[in-house]
Amino acid sequence: MDKVNALGEYLRARRGLVRPEDVGLVAGRRRRVSGLRREELAMLAGISSDYYLRLEQGRDQNPSAQVIDALARALLLDPAATAHLHELARAPSRRPARPRIERIPTGTAQLIDQLPMPAYVSGRYLDVLAANALARALSPNFAPGKNLLRQVFLDPGDRELHVDWDRATASVVGGLRAAAGADPEDPNLAALVGELSMRSDRFRSLWARADVGHRRDGTSHMQHPQVGELHLRREKLAVVGADGQQLVIYHAEPGTDSARALALLGSIAVTDARDSALADEDAAR
Repeated sequence: MDKVNALGEYLRARRGLVRPEDVGLVAGRRRRVSGLRREELAMLAGISSDYYLRLEQGRDQNPSAQVIDALARALLLDPAATAHLHELARAPSRRPARPRIERIPTGTAQLIDQLPMPAYVSGRYLDVLAANALARALSPNFAPGKNLLRQVFLDPGDRELHVDWDRATASVVGGLRAAAGADPEDPNLAALVGELSMRSDRFRSLWARADVGHRRDGTSHMQHPQVGELHLRREKLAVVGADGQQLVIYHAEPGTDSARALALLGSIAVTDARDSALADEDAAR
């Protein structure tokens, strides 16, 4: 992501995804670019081609809200993507340095340990900050210290777990793009994007699409090595007072095979925890 021209990079990416026929234009035979030409987008938004060029090249980074709304309509952006575009267009502000170590509120940590379903807290870079035993049993990549982005794109085991891997990866990159809009010059975020762009073709392709936003809730389809197929609901709740942290909870529809499988996984997790505790006691004697 260009640290200086995040707005222009985003406009260029989204322009390349809109086909002329999607907005009532005739593509013609001699088109050499995918998506819309600059002058076509400018015409649809009701601004001059020269002004749009300045926006895309970063020579004008403070367009009015009316111009941004016009560009969003011309680009067929949904509400989340439109909000992201407005955020990129705001004048940059001096943000206080963020602490290197993210800490979750004590009450939140206590809460997830008491929940009877898989739950974990992720940070602004999708690092797992805390997780209960059932979440760790659902996936070892839900353990504190793991980064969800690295795991889902780089760990073959995570791909085997997620039957809906294509949908899951698209969602998580959209969420990262939304987070990037809040502070496009964040060096930690830029480093993570750079690393994954180098190591994962799938991530690089999704990031280039510039889709914005993740589902705040949804479903996950998993194939667990111990309990088999799981269809789980996933809820994402913002942790109040914690910058970018989310509480993620998985649960199953009552009375379903997935609910029974999740209950079995809970029993396995309890047994494993008890056995581990007994082994530690024996070792200490």
